Amino acid sequence: MTEEELTVMAKQVHDARKPLNRISMQAELIKMALDGDVPPERAKQALDKIIISTKDCSEALTHMMDALSNSQSDA
Repeated sequence: MTEEELTVMAKQVHDARKPLNRISMQAELIKMALDGDVPPERAKQALDKIIISTKDCSEALTHMMDALSNSQSDA
């Protein structure tokens, strides 16, 4: 793997990790809502954000797989 390919891969990993971090933060918010620390409406909003973030993560991973496939076909 070239330096340029490694840089592209590192960016793609970062792009996939970002929505995973959002999912984790929103799950913590839901936990707080279940404990009564925040209003239940916040939990519903957090669930919507989790759904969006899972789609973002899936898209980032698909881009990563496409890049790997293209890299293999170029070799």
